[in-house]
Amino acid sequence: MTHAGGIVYRGTEPNLEILLVSAKRNPRAWIFPKGHIEADETLEEAALREVEEEAGVVGEIVASIGPPVEFDAPTEHVRVQYFLVRMVTETPETDGRKKRWVPFDDAERLLTYDNTRNLMTYVREHREGRQ
Repeated sequence: MTHAGGIVYRGTEPNLEILLVSAKRNPRAWIFPKGHIEADETLEEAALREVEEEAGVVGEIVASIGPPVEFDAPTEHVRVQYFLVRMVTETPETDGRKKRWVPFDDAERLLTYDNTRNLMTYVREHREGRQ
């Protein structure tokens, strides 16, 4: 695994919201926060750190979500394990990205890339208790 990320939610049924951030390489693209795993980190620690750095959100891991997402970036082959993360606190601080909370049912439509859009199937299954 090279990266870890968070699918962050806040609120309760039926008003759950999902956190999206703008991508660094294409600021018009909406993605889930993610980043490199540092040498001394677990996947979970990296996911929580990246969520906080990129979106100013402190959260807690709820579950691992889906199989790793794989794609080729300009300088490396990337494998990302995503985790479902419940927001605990939030600040306006980001690493320069835009962030956006969207209704659960809109997240799938607003995500730019198919590989992350497909993860919403696993989030939906977890939400419905069918892990």
